[in-house]
Amino acid sequence: MTTQAKPEEASSAGSGGDKPFLSVRDLSVRFSTEDGVVRAVDNLSFDVSPGTTLGIVGESGSGKSVTNLAVLGLHNPDRTEITGSIKLDGQELVGASNRELEKLRGKTMSMIFQDPLTALSPYHTIGKQIGETFRKHTGASKKESRDRAIEMLTRVGIPQPTTRVDDYPHQFSGGMRQRAMIAMSLVCDPKLVIADEPTTALDVTVQAQILDLLKDLQQEMGTAIILITHDLGVVARTAQNIMVMYAGRAVERGTVREVLKTPQHPYTWGLLSSMPSLTGDVDVPLRPVRGTPPSLINLPTGCPFNPRCDFTEQVIGGGCTSERPPLAPATGPAAACHLSAAQRQDIFIDQIKPRLG
Repeated sequence: MTTQAKPEEASSAGSGGDKPFLSVRDLSVRFSTEDGVVRAVDNLSFDVSPGTTLGIVGESGSGKSVTNLAVLGLHNPDRTEITGSIKLDGQELVGASNRELEKLRGKTMSMIFQDPLTALSPYHTIGKQIGETFRKHTGASKKESRDRAIEMLTRVGIPQPTTRVDDYPHQFSGGMRQRAMIAMSLVCDPKLVIADEPTTALDVTVQAQILDLLKDLQQEMGTAIILITHDLGVVARTAQNIMVMYAGRAVERGTVREVLKTPQHPYTWGLLSSMPSLTGDVDVPLRPVRGTPPSLINLPTGCPFNPRCDFTEQVIGGGCTSERPPLAPATGPAAACHLSAAQRQDIFIDQIKPRLG
């Protein structure tokens, strides 16, 4: 069961108080299809600083994974249009050659994929797959690569690493495969790690172990982490900053404490209201977000959330259906909503907060 956890403190939204290691500005990702252009990501901006975790949350199809595949340069350039800026430690990645990106992937930035059973090759041992990444970026010998693989398996808590290094992925449990995937992503000590739903399909005990492992390794190595998830409880446990995405756009951002304690956007209210709580009234039914996410080929005019929003009638002049709200203010906690700050505060206190317990 997903539960609401206590959010961690953070000094400033999206920055952690330091110079960002990853800086994304006005990122748009579009795919051409027979049915039209899919606007998967639309004018997205965010920062991630060393030693901090940014949680990106939203329903399936909100653009979370597409955003981070763009950061890694894993989209097919022949079928994808990417505009805006992605700077990794000052180096521009939009428009970079595949050769340049290959030098960065695995060494400076890496990814923990959602399903390690499909991400890991069934034809090669765990040790060979971890060692291959290390050899490619360091020029190490086969023995050095094997020793490094054993070292990494030890660091992520794999028992009997000197023996398990020669096992194949199918010989590992789901939790052990995820640990091996983390070992592979961290083998070259990257400064940025993107974790795409790293605890999906794991039981709650193993989930907690994986999240604690990521936090421990982050503290040890000072890694910047982007955590992609639909689970706000996971974000509360792990991240300092949060960005809520809907229909390819950021609709709310701030520190975890700001967003989870005093959310400002109706979509975030809906996500929080749909979560079970250990402290709330068990007789109060969950309130799922009504309706379904919009088509990214034919987005609604105005605010993309307006067909599912319960508060559009409180906006004078029908702005919700005619004008896209900006993510304001430009810095600090912000929400892309036509409701005034006073209206959002009153709605949250009177209607939303009692639901959350």
